[in-house]
Amino acid sequence: MLMNQNDLHVTATLIWYYFICQREVWLMGRQITPDQDNSNVEIGRFIQDNSYRREKKEVDLGHLKLDAMKLENGQLVVAEVKKSSRFAESARMQLAYYLKELKGKGVAARGELRFPEEKRKETVVLDEETEAELDRVERDILRIVYLDLPPEPKKVSWCRKCAYAEFCWA
Repeated sequence: MLMNQNDLHVTATLIWYYFICQREVWLMGRQITPDQDNSNVEIGRFIQDNSYRREKKEVDLGHLKLDAMKLENGQLVVAEVKKSSRFAESARMQLAYYLKELKGKGVAARGELRFPEEKRKETVVLDEETEAELDRVERDILRIVYLDLPPEPKKVSWCRKCAYAEFCWA
């Protein structure tokens, strides 16, 4: 499939997948959607819909879809809600990407990862090191998506519950 440079924009979802499975990056980057009936996808939607009900949720800012946001002591707080902290590093980088994109639009914010099932929150701040890592990751995501074929599947601990499992192991 021939793609040109204007066909793809790195998204927070691709950042998320990058830290879990690069084959998923290729699939998602090609608009191949995962199994929407996968129980983990459904549980994630339920938790997002039913947690933090008093806040502005599912904020759509073009190519950014924020789970929640609020003003706290005059500062914008952008939140990402996750089922568990199992993918904490991936979630941190996804949220840092939101902060970087907002910063690029002149909006200062801090991030808050939320794990309602664990009754836990984690603050995420965009620093120079994280911003440089995101720049590297964005370039690598584009490299992966423009490959003619997806990266070979690699069995990792996340595969067992993956909504893309049929694309790798069927």
